[in-house]
Amino acid sequence: MFETLSGLFFAHVLADYVFQTSKMAQSKDRVTTLLVHTLVVYLCAVVALGSIAWPIAVLAGLHMAIDALKAIWVKTRKDDGIKPYLTDQLTHLVTLAAIAAFAPTLWADGVWTKDLASGGLINISAWAPKAMLLTAGILYTTRAGGFAVGKLMQPFITGAPKKSLPKGGMMIGLLERGLIFLMFLAGQPAGIGFLIAAKSVLRFDAASKNEKAEYVIIGTLASFSWAIAIAILTLAINNGLNGDPLLEIMAAKP
Repeated sequence: MFETLSGLFFAHVLADYVFQTSKMAQSKDRVTTLLVHTLVVYLCAVVALGSIAWPIAVLAGLHMAIDALKAIWVKTRKDDGIKPYLTDQLTHLVTLAAIAAFAPTLWADGVWTKDLASGGLINISAWAPKAMLLTAGILYTTRAGGFAVGKLMQPFITGAPKKSLPKGGMMIGLLERGLIFLMFLAGQPAGIGFLIAAKSVLRFDAASKNEKAEYVIIGTLASFSWAIAIAILTLAINNGLNGDPLLEIMAAKP
């Protein structure tokens, strides 16, 4: 089951955060855009799992329905903030888990676990699920987290520090979430305290005024919380995988 879940998670992240453009994300109320994105979701899952089994088509259909409902929410309520974003992503993740539980052998029955030519292809089933999980985890932590924090901070934008490098805050967020993710995988969550201390010192001047201080604190806590949550999710899935760890730091704990 966990191998299948890793592949589905990887496919979801690719479809939503690698192959989906900003223009596509903002025009999900158009049928053509929604259909194209659904096709991308389906193809990503097919390639990740090496299978064309019907549960993958069901997953793509559910993904389309969830995205359509989110588009209706955004359009009717004129709300493209954190609530519809989190609801959308949480529903997608629950759907991935449900499909993996219903069809746990999608990965095992796929072509990637077989020798496609006699004496030819090396069986990759021992390391590919962990590779997909690690890639999906870091992308979801950094990219998806950036959108989540950005949408959360929209109502507080008036308190944002005015003088800063173009996209400097975005880059800081990407790096800090990536570091937190790696710290958790390395079994060194205590290092997050040093990261908080370092950021506090470096951002002291930007947070010298009260409203700026609150803006920086809210953004930092949101960014850290997202990274910690996704790192824990990634480790939970990793602990269910079989075989040798892709990285020694990702070895399942007894």
